[in-house]
Amino acid sequence: MRDDGERLQDILEAIAQVEKYSVRGRQVFDQDELVQVWIVHHLQIIGEAANSLSSELITRYSRIPWAQIVAFRNLLVHEYFRVDLDAVWTIVQRNLPDLKNQIKAIIAER
Repeated sequence: MRDDGERLQDILEAIAQVEKYSVRGRQVFDQDELVQVWIVHHLQIIGEAANSLSSELITRYSRIPWAQIVAFRNLLVHEYFRVDLDAVWTIVQRNLPDLKNQIKAIIAER
């Protein structure tokens, strides 16, 4: 079984994969279905890794919206027909940079 450190690293790696294609901009995201699928897939990985973190880590770092991250993963996986690409892009641009910094800080503390 993977430990919290490995799961946190999974989150960072998935964020890096999202960044690889999101830097191309909104127009490319809107027009390229493969870029959309790539980004959504890595957001699912982030949510799955977050869902596998220990309750101790989640409690200790409660400032991170773990439940929202997992809920968004569940939407992407189970209700894919309801995925709003505007919401995906907003998360990529507004939320992932903060999450990346928070995860790096947690790793540095461990």
